[in-house]
Amino acid sequence: MKKIKVEKAIFGGKQLAFIAGPCVIESVEGTMDLAEKLVKLAKELKVPFVFKASFDKANRTSIDSYRGPGILDGLEILKEVRDRFNVPVLTDIHEAWQAEFVADVVDILQIPAFLCRQTDLLVAAAETGRVINVKKAQFLAPEDMRNVIAKIEASGNNNIILTERGSSFGYNNLVADMRSLLIMREFGYPVVFDATHSVQRPGGAGKTSGGDGRWAPALARAAVATGVDGVFMETHVNPAEALSDKANAIAFKDLKKVWQNLIAIHAIVSKGKA
Repeated sequence: MKKIKVEKAIFGGKQLAFIAGPCVIESVEGTMDLAEKLVKLAKELKVPFVFKASFDKANRTSIDSYRGPGILDGLEILKEVRDRFNVPVLTDIHEAWQAEFVADVVDILQIPAFLCRQTDLLVAAAETGRVINVKKAQFLAPEDMRNVIAKIEASGNNNIILTERGSSFGYNNLVADMRSLLIMREFGYPVVFDATHSVQRPGGAGKTSGGDGRWAPALARAAVATGVDGVFMETHVNPAEALSDKANAIAFKDLKKVWQNLIAIHAIVSKGKA
């Protein structure tokens, strides 16, 4: 298993790594407040941590939905998070031209699930030399991620993380197949489980996506027991007021207990591998 080092955080190492933050940047104050809370929690629990937030949610269900502050203001906020709290930062890109621009600020470029087959986007991201986190599309078999990996490797980059975020299960529903985690780990790169998007109900609330956020901690526990290198969770101080994915986000007040349980499970699984 290749170890992917992102500043102080290591994916594929002995510790379970965490990626967390709001679905989208809502305000400077709110982002800084949540980033500070998350960094303190990660230090308290002594776990590798990467802060996540999107400057633009380009695939919202409705044209009326909040998308974020945009690339210029968004990157300025993410840079402040990185500099102020000395924490690695991850954000999404949606178009090839964004890759080099965003790579100047963040540590991990994330390829959204719907876009993981877009060759030009993958190549542009790879050419920055940054770590690339690719979310497996809801419509792809885990075996198909070999081709995604090949596109990135062919562009001279093998700093790759793969993320499972559920598979389409009929209309407006997803299911998490734990076999996917094991299959993708066979490719030699760290695998992350996206617990909050795996309980999403795409478009299930009419003009927005719904979800069953209460199940996210349980699926995360199952994924860690199956064997993953990291867990991705969107969190919010008050999920009911979140401007994106409020049905799935885990309340920050509940996050410490969730992480503690995952760390304990990972310790047991790691002993079994020894």
